[in-house]
Amino acid sequence: MKKHKKNRNVAIIGIGQTSLSSHKEDQNQVEMVQEAVINALQDAHLTIDDIDCIVHGNMELFEMQFAPDLWHSLGTGAYGKDEYRITTGGTTGMTLVCAADNLVASGLYDTVLAIGLEKLQEGNTTGGITNMADPLWFRNLQTGALTGTTAAEMINEFGEERAKRAAMKYRIMMDKHAVLNPRAHRRFGLEYEQAEDLMANSPQLVGELRLIHMCSQSDGACAMIFTSEKKAGKGTGKPPVWIRDHIQGHREETIPNLFGAVKPEMTHHYCARKLYERNGITDPVAYFDVFEMYDPSAWWAMDWLREFFLLKGDEHIKMLERGDFDLDGKIPINPSGGVIASNPIGATAMLRPAEAALQIRGDAGPHQIKKEVRHALASGFGGTFWTALMILEKDLNW
Repeated sequence: MKKHKKNRNVAIIGIGQTSLSSHKEDQNQVEMVQEAVINALQDAHLTIDDIDCIVHGNMELFEMQFAPDLWHSLGTGAYGKDEYRITTGGTTGMTLVCAADNLVASGLYDTVLAIGLEKLQEGNTTGGITNMADPLWFRNLQTGALTGTTAAEMINEFGEERAKRAAMKYRIMMDKHAVLNPRAHRRFGLEYEQAEDLMANSPQLVGELRLIHMCSQSDGACAMIFTSEKKAGKGTGKPPVWIRDHIQGHREETIPNLFGAVKPEMTHHYCARKLYERNGITDPVAYFDVFEMYDPSAWWAMDWLREFFLLKGDEHIKMLERGDFDLDGKIPINPSGGVIASNPIGATAMLRPAEAALQIRGDAGPHQIKKEVRHALASGFGGTFWTALMILEKDLNW
């Protein structure tokens, strides 16, 4: 395969997470951030003195705390160092990773610490989301992240019974993965035998989007350390995981499908197609060993799998029905439990490459998949239909 050229190869050498829960009453924001940072530094066998630059991100609108990076410097170690603050909605965590990769690859810094976080109990997430758009022209967006459009489209395309069963099977599969992840927020212990009851009795949110399908609000933080190829492996802890390439793309809220016109190419499909083309990947299902996908609901996840893997017709549903997305399947999806299980928004998209990197290192613990992971895919998603997609590799021989 042809190699995507970078000025300098960049490695992930440190990963730190907090536990993820609905309320972290025992920690304020600074303490929560500090826990993730300390865990990442220990994982990399580094100290804060080894860090050249900090990249920080969360949704300050949700906690209603202006310029939180200034306060958080007590926990991030940013005092006296260069720091960048980034917020791009739900993609924030992945954008932090992309920015850190670019900062190291460019040669501007050798070692960068990225931190994503959210403490949603301290603010008003729904208030922030539902007031993000004009109430007249963008009325379709006033429900925020709650939309039944995808469920209606899948039911129309594949039939009500099959579509509803597919969405619920995906949801239960995510819970089975989350149960194995000691840091995950929602771990219900669901069984496939409960599908009928859940489809009928879980409270409806919008149309066939039900409460059980939807992601939660969570508190938590994630920190990752990135360094150049020259420094990777020198005195650090775990084996490096390499960032091969990443891409971001988005559409504004005025895209035609919100107003009943023909649905345009999704940003997921666009980013996947462009990323695979420039890296010579012709069969993503065969190439990747694991995919940590940003899945805000079971309905969106099922729809998006087709776009990310460039599949046709109902092949994505067939793969789910065959068990191809299970932990021991052809291409496991979200061994961590995904966004449906844990959603600390500023950290959510960062958890995707962080968890993918843990899988490559063989260091994911109880939710480690059985086969060797050499090639991983991770995605983020957020407002303005913003997609971020990243390829992670075990080796540098791509």
